[in-house]
Amino acid sequence: VCLTCCSRESMVRINQICHKNGVKFFTGDVFGYHGFTFADLGVHEFIEEKPKVAKVSPGVEDGPEAKRAKLDPAETTLVKK
Repeated sequence: VCLTCCSRESMVRINQICHKNGVKFFTGDVFGYHGFTFADLGVHEFIEEKPKVAKVSPGVEDGPEAKRAKLDPAETTLVKK
């Protein structure tokens, strides 16, 4: 549901109905140079792109640096949250 140009009371009431029924809700308005937007998406999933952690081969390096995870900025992985 997308809602604009309504009173605060109407927005809150309609959002409560949408939230209770698992319906995504967006509202917003503009007042000259100022405006607002609000989104109630309830429980939702999204995907985030993160740099892939490079694996260090055992025995190739020694010391504490070998034990640290290394990020490979050229490769990324998608993480579902």
